[in-house]
Amino acid sequence: MSSYANSLGVSGGGVLLLRDLIHDRTGIFYEDSRSELLLDKVSPLVVERGLSSLLDYYYVLKYDAEAEMEWQKVMNALSVPETFFWRSIEHIQAMVDTLVPRHFSVPGAEPLRIWSAACSTGEEPLTIAMALNEKRWFDRAPIEILASDASSSAIQKARIGVYRERSFRNLSAPIRAKYFMETGDNLWRIAPAIHSKVKWWTANLTVESDIRALATANIIFCRNVFIYFSEKSIARTLSTFYRLMPVPAYLFVAAAELSMKLAKDFELIEIGGALGYVKR
Repeated sequence: MSSYANSLGVSGGGVLLLRDLIHDRTGIFYEDSRSELLLDKVSPLVVERGLSSLLDYYYVLKYDAEAEMEWQKVMNALSVPETFFWRSIEHIQAMVDTLVPRHFSVPGAEPLRIWSAACSTGEEPLTIAMALNEKRWFDRAPIEILASDASSSAIQKARIGVYRERSFRNLSAPIRAKYFMETGDNLWRIAPAIHSKVKWWTANLTVESDIRALATANIIFCRNVFIYFSEKSIARTLSTFYRLMPVPAYLFVAAAELSMKLAKDFELIEIGGALGYVKR
């Protein structure tokens, strides 16, 4: 446990109240075995406000006039920025090779909208843009890429479009050379022509008003998110997705999330060699 957490005189009641409030607001649930991790993440915020207990912080988040601003700090603290370019590329290749041609094979097809629903610092939607560009889809059809994350600090980094070496662990040298320019200090900037293909939003997946416009996308990537959610949060989020998505529409989740029994409204199908869900 961090020195911050030790300084608060943590009580079990305060921890549980705060944990359940965070769960209700964000969908993220910390089991009892992970309570120390939660404390390590939020304790610096408690100390920053000059408070002496988690219970005091609970009341700030629950009732204070500045609660909305404080919640954004909480989302930034809880963010898990573990992502990289070309991650789980089979889903994106299935989209590029199968779903995009299928969509535009219909005469008079509407523009295709793709939503990266938990994009962190932007590697996933930029990978989508690069993969589409490799097949020259931007020259052939109207495609819109939307990207969102609950963390405003992650979205700010995505909007800047500068990345460190760890983001390239799965990216081939030719693709890296084609789409990135080294700026010094082991920093690489994404090509403006690709970066401009993505529209960035700050959005909480469990708040319908945040995602109402985004969830009308034809294809949604929501990968490595539900592993942090409770079943209640997953069901609520999937229900919102399903209600707002057009027909047909497709949902990709991480491999570890494929057996989601709560995705009962969707049909699990094979798409171009990858598994995903469809709303018929």
